[in-house]
Amino acid sequence: MSILDSIQRQIPPIHKEGYPFIGGFALASLILFWLWSPLGWIGTILTVWCALFFRDPARVTPVRDGLVVSPADGRVSMITMALPPAELGLGDRPLPRISVFMSVFNCHVNRSPVAGRVDRIAYRPGLFINAELDKASEDNERNSLVISTPQGRIGVIQIAGLVAKRIVCFVREGQAVGAGERFGLIRFGSRLDVYLPVGTKALVSEGQTAIAGETILADLTGDDPGRVYRTG
Repeated sequence: MSILDSIQRQIPPIHKEGYPFIGGFALASLILFWLWSPLGWIGTILTVWCALFFRDPARVTPVRDGLVVSPADGRVSMITMALPPAELGLGDRPLPRISVFMSVFNCHVNRSPVAGRVDRIAYRPGLFINAELDKASEDNERNSLVISTPQGRIGVIQIAGLVAKRIVCFVREGQAVGAGERFGLIRFGSRLDVYLPVGTKALVSEGQTAIAGETILADLTGDDPGRVYRTG
């Protein structure tokens, strides 16, 4: 393998949703260079950041029945019991919920946590408060999906954040999706909530770093009794 091939393998592809933004940043950088070169270098740094934001690396997804993988890159910010949003149609009692917070430095392509059929997609406008706050689940703009699996129905919600002004969804109702399959993205910085069937145990801990399509959040079959974690 040549040095050039090695370098190319380290550069992740860019999602097509990012091309207009990267082009805009690059054009602005050229104008800033013409006005004053230090501003142009700042624009160049922001252009590189924008390209990294829209990176879309390949992922290796475990495909055993019942596994729930993370829908987003980021930090597991909350594991709790919470009442699912009414538009999901998942009932009126609290369900296990795992929240993954994405900073502006994370990859923002979202992936399906399970294999199944998209039963429902519901968009709800709202606020743009800090997505790390618990009330963001109710108050912020969001796009909700319900995915049916042989082990039960899963809710996954894209939640806007302080600077996230656009939620994009690639799938439609009735469509079959595979675990780890791309289903949307959020621009720029936000959170995803996953609602699980009653009795499902989380296999991650709060504060853990999650990788979309790879990190196992839970096992719907109940084969894994749970795990113990330590910080070191």
